[in-house]
Amino acid sequence: MDAHTERTSAANMTVYPILFAISLGHFLNDAMQAVIPALFPILRSTMELSYTEIGWIAFALNMTSSVMQPVVGLWTDRLPSPRFLPLGMAASLLGMAGLALAPNFWFVLLSVLLVGIGSAVFHPEGSRVVYLAAGARRAFAQSIYQVGGNTGNALAPLFTALIFVPFGQKGAAWFMLAAAVGITLLWRVSHWYGHELGCRPAPSQTKKAQRTDPGHPVAFALALLVFLVFARSWYSAGISNYYQFYLMETAHISVREAQVYLFAFMIAGAIGTLVGGPLADRFGKRNLILWSTLGTAPFALALPHAPLSLALPLLLIAGFVLSLSFATFVVYAQELLPNHVGMASGLIVGLAFGMGALGAVVLGNIADLSSLNTLMMLCSALPLFGALAVWLPKDRT
Repeated sequence: MDAHTERTSAANMTVYPILFAISLGHFLNDAMQAVIPALFPILRSTMELSYTEIGWIAFALNMTSSVMQPVVGLWTDRLPSPRFLPLGMAASLLGMAGLALAPNFWFVLLSVLLVGIGSAVFHPEGSRVVYLAAGARRAFAQSIYQVGGNTGNALAPLFTALIFVPFGQKGAAWFMLAAAVGITLLWRVSHWYGHELGCRPAPSQTKKAQRTDPGHPVAFALALLVFLVFARSWYSAGISNYYQFYLMETAHISVREAQVYLFAFMIAGAIGTLVGGPLADRFGKRNLILWSTLGTAPFALALPHAPLSLALPLLLIAGFVLSLSFATFVVYAQELLPNHVGMASGLIVGLAFGMGALGAVVLGNIADLSSLNTLMMLCSALPLFGALAVWLPKDRT
């Protein structure tokens, strides 16, 4: 076997230990991000925050990471930086310390910005590690990576019920230990990543036949993909940031009880993410994006009108179906821009998903100016935009 054949064989092998390690790092990173919405009921009570101010906190977190992720991705496409992985986790550690001690709204915003910066630095390089370790199973590998992050996000309601209700915002200090574990883990992953960069040719060398700059069909597909993720993110922002308050207002349940419903939506999303990868590999990425986004619409539309007894199953189904295509969006973007894997990941995981932060502010204003019921009704229609996925190029195209 010659050297070229050996490199090709290695590139097609899936490196599961690294995939599971980076997925765990993603879990820890997103669990620390989940601390912020988990603190919303506590901060609203102790600091007397409005829904608009809660929206601004969500905006600060997501916009920091969304604006920076494509920039970091573009930089690391040209100059990969394995040390960004532990450095991003270190920034989140500082953010957790700040949240535990924050005396006012502005200090909370500063701490949240640190967590956002840590996430922006982590995600593009984490996606590149997955790309290198995936071998021939890219959608499945991406689903392993993303399920770590989705599971971390899904823990937000449990953090509220088990940590922040009894201990208040000082409970955020416990997550400094999670950050320390993450720094150690990602330091080891960065060594493998650096070694792989030295052994494999750059994507630009292996794909010379493909143009570096996207043409008009690719640019249209990428713009449509970003819009679909944008609509999906606004729906998720409405559920994750405000549905707990909607239940507390309309069903008159406690903060702790409301977390059960929010957790159901998020953990179903984590399961859907894991299931979606193999489905995309088998039935096609474009098909799964269409079925997943549009398929959520019936359950989303029914949710605001359903009695409390049906809210839980509707949330479970909506969260599961919506998240089937979570990892697929990233892989689809990477295949549209094969020479810019980091930037493609940043556009989808960062910019497009992070634009849900803008949705959090807008939705918060809607709740303050009208009602939470109006907010939920508007959110329920957002998955209908999934019908636009029919204009995405098919996988073979």
